[in-house]
Amino acid sequence: MAGSLRVNLLRLLIPPVALILAVGSIGAYYLSIDPAADAYDQSLVNTAIALSERIRIHEGAPVFDLPSAAEAVVRTDKYDKVYYVIRDPNGHVIAGDRDIPAPPPGLKTEDGVMSYDADLNGRKLRVAVLVVPCGPAICTVNVAETTIKRDRLARDILLGSVLPQALLAVLTLVLVWYGVTRGLAPLARLSDEILERSPRDLRPINERGAPAEAKPLVAALNKLFDRVDEANRNQQRFLANAAHQLRTPLAGLQAHTELAMSQQPVPEACRVELEYVHSATIRTARLANQLLALARAEPGGTRPAEFAKVDLRQVVEECADEWVHRSMAKDIDLGFDLSSGTVAGDPFLLRELLVNLIGNAVEYTRPGDHVTVRTGVADNGAFLEVEDDGPGIPAAERERVLERFYRSPGTGGTGSGLGLAIVREIASAHGARVEIGEGAGGRGCSVRLIFPPAAPSYKEAA
Repeated sequence: MAGSLRVNLLRLLIPPVALILAVGSIGAYYLSIDPAADAYDQSLVNTAIALSERIRIHEGAPVFDLPSAAEAVVRTDKYDKVYYVIRDPNGHVIAGDRDIPAPPPGLKTEDGVMSYDADLNGRKLRVAVLVVPCGPAICTVNVAETTIKRDRLARDILLGSVLPQALLAVLTLVLVWYGVTRGLAPLARLSDEILERSPRDLRPINERGAPAEAKPLVAALNKLFDRVDEANRNQQRFLANAAHQLRTPLAGLQAHTELAMSQQPVPEACRVELEYVHSATIRTARLANQLLALARAEPGGTRPAEFAKVDLRQVVEECADEWVHRSMAKDIDLGFDLSSGTVAGDPFLLRELLVNLIGNAVEYTRPGDHVTVRTGVADNGAFLEVEDDGPGIPAAERERVLERFYRSPGTGGTGSGLGLAIVREIASAHGARVEIGEGAGGRGCSVRLIFPPAAPSYKEAA
């Protein structure tokens, strides 16, 4: 499974960076430790030279004369313990520490000097041997010291080479992480732009600002958006054409059934069938009108390119007479609490929105109950609210009832499940927010639409 680009890049970079760190540290260590070790060896040789100058020939035999104060200076060291031994040509100890191990077999001198590692009573020693003339023969001067300061130096050199390399590696990885994050910022902005879109916003993505590597992805997304948009347009055209083609025969069928029912006398069995056909025709005609409204409200529909300034109060007043008569026929008290509220919108779609809201309220409210329509301004935005005393909508269903063709279980009436879906589409087209809650006193249902402020540049509604 593909993970984060940053994480994958770090996984690819860490092994070579670690290898470079190891090689660099080892190289720096050996480049530093050898000269330092040679310097310590030379210090031992210098001490041996100083001691060799105290060898004398007395009565044909070598003797060693070193004052105690000078010996104390030779043996004094801040970290290590210093040993020395002077041997005559026969290998006998003239002075010093006879326990210093002899050189390993086969070790040769270079310019009269040899150096080797040894062990004395569990302590590691570094020994320098100086071969000096001793009359007609030669004597040897061995100077040794423990390796404490050498070990400290090796540790310091190792840390001094590893720590800068490690800090450099960490800094490199941090810079890589930062650089990749900056480099991926256009992709993050592209992702945010897509996430902020509504499911029906199929506008092409602007390729400007996208990195060259992401432009093929953006182009592919734009082609996909075009295909999806074309499919949506085809669906909208089909819905609109089908609904439009249905309206005329449905209107004729409704007129013929009303004419048939007006004839006298009509047998009771025929009248029942005619009334059923009449009511079904009215429901089908309403569904066709709703499909037309839905096709127009969706993105890419036939709504105007530029909205006009519309007063919600005026929209309600234009629809009031029709719904007052329908509510009176059902013995429902339809009331109005109207104040001016200007929005930027399409008057036709807003009337269709209101028709669906009031239609739902009247459909599901019992005789004797109330339906109230309100308009006005609140929080710098106009609002439209329809409140009823009906059965209400459970809180768990308030999002789902906005879906197309969804009806809450147990819901009566003759609705098709499109009314609130049309309300949502029209509200979305106008940038409005739909809030569904309870009515006054916790009874019934309240559907409230909150519109953004109308821009002063919008044209006036005709």
